[in-house]
Amino acid sequence: AAEGSIPMYQADLRGPAAIVIGSEGDGMSRLVREKCDVTVHIPMKGHISSLNASAAASILLYEAVRQRETEA
Repeated sequence: AAEGSIPMYQADLRGPAAIVIGSEGDGMSRLVREKCDVTVHIPMKGHISSLNASAAASILLYEAVRQRETEA
């Protein structure tokens, strides 16, 4: 979520997780957001304000894999 509570690098993505990606136009609904244990945001640099859903999912999944590989 663009307004997620913590940057993705600070989230512990090493355990079991369901990663929810909102729609590109409307994001996540209020009810879905309320069911989430934590919301994260992808830190952005420069003039980029948002990513499309597939790019955001790819970045977050890569971070989850990176964290899981470095834990071993």
